[in-house]
Amino acid sequence: MHLQFLGAATTVTGSQYLLTTERATILIDCGMFQGSPNESIRNRIPLAYDPARIDAILLTHAHLDHCGLIPHVVKSGFKGPVWATKGTVELASLVLLDSGKLQDEFSKRQVRREKHDPAKAAMFDKRDRDALASAEELAADGVDGSLNTADAAAARAATAGESNDDGGLPPVAVPVGERRHFDDPRQDAGHFGSRRFDAALLIPGPPLEASSASDPAAIPAPLSGASAPSASSASEIAPPAIVAPRVARDPEQALVKQPAILDIELDEPLYDAADAQASLASFRGIDYDTEIEVAPGIHATYVDAGHILGSAIIRLRVADQDDGPELRLVFSGDLGRTGTPILRDPTVVTDADYVLIESTYGGREHEPEAESNQLLADAVKLVADHDGVLLVPSFAIGRTQEVVWELHRLIEAGKIPLLQLFLDSPMASKASDVYRRHPDYYDAETTALLAAHDAPLDYPKQTITNDAKQSEAIAQAPRPYMIVASNGMLTGGRVVGHLRNLVDDPSAVILFVGYQGEGTLGAHLQAGATTIKLDGQVRRVRCQVRSISGFSAHADESELLSWIGNFATGKAPGVSGWPKTVFIVHGDPDAQAALEPKIKALGLHTHIPLWHEIVELA
Repeated sequence: MHLQFLGAATTVTGSQYLLTTERATILIDCGMFQGSPNESIRNRIPLAYDPARIDAILLTHAHLDHCGLIPHVVKSGFKGPVWATKGTVELASLVLLDSGKLQDEFSKRQVRREKHDPAKAAMFDKRDRDALASAEELAADGVDGSLNTADAAAARAATAGESNDDGGLPPVAVPVGERRHFDDPRQDAGHFGSRRFDAALLIPGPPLEASSASDPAAIPAPLSGASAPSASSASEIAPPAIVAPRVARDPEQALVKQPAILDIELDEPLYDAADAQASLASFRGIDYDTEIEVAPGIHATYVDAGHILGSAIIRLRVADQDDGPELRLVFSGDLGRTGTPILRDPTVVTDADYVLIESTYGGREHEPEAESNQLLADAVKLVADHDGVLLVPSFAIGRTQEVVWELHRLIEAGKIPLLQLFLDSPMASKASDVYRRHPDYYDAETTALLAAHDAPLDYPKQTITNDAKQSEAIAQAPRPYMIVASNGMLTGGRVVGHLRNLVDDPSAVILFVGYQGEGTLGAHLQAGATTIKLDGQVRRVRCQVRSISGFSAHADESELLSWIGNFATGKAPGVSGWPKTVFIVHGDPDAQAALEPKIKALGLHTHIPLWHEIVELA
């Protein structure tokens, strides 16, 4: 029995795991890589399996980084069912149809650009071909552990003196192959041998420095500070067999050095809206806490993950033979937070042979709920006092509903003025309708509000914009006002248009309420970038940038440790239900490095898988 990590391995995106037994092959999640070009190019490598031989796809929830490749896999020959909760089925239909439409639009835009500037288009094409070749090699390394220094030298020679699309600035070569901060002998630089450099992972030089002169019209910046808890170590039990040697290269080294640039360049779409529509026929809705046989010898139970509507932790009972021994596998999916509005808390699970746990917020803690609400109220009052604009980049499903819920509560409590709110995301509006159709997924507090005929998903002065012209017209609206627009990391969507208007406006505030993946434009702004590059133009950052982590739909480190700790409570290593290995997935390298020793301190054996790595489960 083998498990291959085809995504969400030392990165927070592209979740996809291939489980193979003697009788069946299934996928758990089938997500797209998102974020910087070094991430998204991974969607273009050939599939690691024959889709026609996959018996089923099990989907944890409807975010694109978990479901976004399903139309591509169906188009490539997959004929089986896609199992998901009924809420996830509805939300995934919105996500996939929107994804197909956007890919088609981007492809058409690329054709127009090729006609307008063939030389530049050819340069982008070469960049993408080089990046694809590098991604394919990286995936192959994950399977066979190869480290071909001749190829590395050729890559360095091929890029010597090469220009880029940042106005002729010299490229900066990013060393690949020395993973950062992992307390693991396999990550020792000496084990890797030669350092590697990839042509596809060249980035431009640093951006221009902004003027240090103060702006009297600017909104004053808040003070902030945070600290991370310390780590400890503990004893381990035997790990699973590693079928393939570990890959000796680390694409995250290049990813974290991705500059503050947003240039969206796509070739032919992986799929279009028609392909996405066709894939929806494969979806099968199931209820929580109901076990079904999804493939010969593989039984699945979905329990509430508390992340977004319909999100699930998937528990599997897997047997190679009818009367043979079973293994219990638990896939956390994305774990939600305890005590947050609208949805129930993540389900406690206590027994497994192997566990895959997400690690998005490893090493970090969210603010307490009261502090998060106060920070939101402060931001609203700030733009009200300065006749400004509050821009909240937010993913359409989950985060947007919670932000609107909290704004409604703050208005009712008299803690903020009633400003105009533009909900500039058609998908968010449709997703809210799905939320309204599934009150059976709500927690007790939200259920009580509905019983009292309250409308927790509606803001009293809310305008929903349904088309691009309405979105563009927001800039002419009387100030002050608020905008909630997707997507949450500023990697695309309508929020980018608002960023163009507001990035150099000192009376504007950009308020991040969710995780910003390493290398994304959102992460650079959050880290204090003084200039960014939009549409090929360098723009100075004069708006204020603030962040609230308490609205995250992801569990923080303490909540992750609390959830995984249930597998060790009341048991000893080696007894039934004690995990043989906890695989730490869906996290950037620093987050995983912070979380791993704390899971070990619980007495659990851990492993951080690499992209395309295969492990044997026994």
